[in-house]
Amino acid sequence: MQVQGKVVVVTGGANGIGKALAEVFHREGAAKVVVADLDGTGADVVAAGIGGAAFRTDVGSEQDIRHLIAETERQFGPIALFCSNAGIGGGFDPLSVNAGGSSDDPWMKSWAVNVMAHVYAARHLVPLMKQRGGGYFLNTVSAAGLLSQVGSAAYSTTKHAAVGFAENLAISHRAHGVKVSILCPQGVDTNMLRGLPQGPQSADGNLSPEAVAQSALEGIGREQFLILPHPQVAGYMRAKLDNYDRWIGGMAKIQAKLREASES
Repeated sequence: MQVQGKVVVVTGGANGIGKALAEVFHREGAAKVVVADLDGTGADVVAAGIGGAAFRTDVGSEQDIRHLIAETERQFGPIALFCSNAGIGGGFDPLSVNAGGSSDDPWMKSWAVNVMAHVYAARHLVPLMKQRGGGYFLNTVSAAGLLSQVGSAAYSTTKHAAVGFAENLAISHRAHGVKVSILCPQGVDTNMLRGLPQGPQSADGNLSPEAVAQSALEGIGREQFLILPHPQVAGYMRAKLDNYDRWIGGMAKIQAKLREASES
């Protein structure tokens, strides 16, 4: 897919990967880039810098997603590319005292933003895309959705669920011309990463948001389902499948080191 002349929506667009995606799509000649974020002021700033439009949007709210899609199409025309990019990194506990946590709150927040936001976007946009013969979803997930995330069961679990939903979205609607890509980076130099406890996500080559956005642009151009800004992730996936027990053991060693560091 080429974005030139197309209407594009980017959620979580006020900063980080979302901001970089909005900017790269603008440079590639998108007809209009709509920046959506819970931080409405930040979305306004990014949109103003690229001649786009902004909506304050809570992606965990189906009503907000419905409004974002309806108003974008009413004001600017059919959405060709919807980037479901917003995400949160909740429930991080380097000690992993209990993988089930002590409260539902981080689980429910992670589920709403990291999973249901993708579901809501599809629920309200797929019917429109089917009517006009196709469209494109770019869902920002994480390498944690393919591998795991030491220190946060909630993040890892919801990101795995996001991969599963994207697979089903691609399978269910391929015949309708709907295409799907998942963007799965490891460490990216964003506010979210800086706010997390030190861990393996910070020790394997952090990329800039701009580098990740460029990878996304290239992957969309090739219409590939899995986009890996960190190419080493493919090797980690192969190692995981080759010997799952050995992989679990290796991840457990990383967890043990985190405990030692936190308790020292």
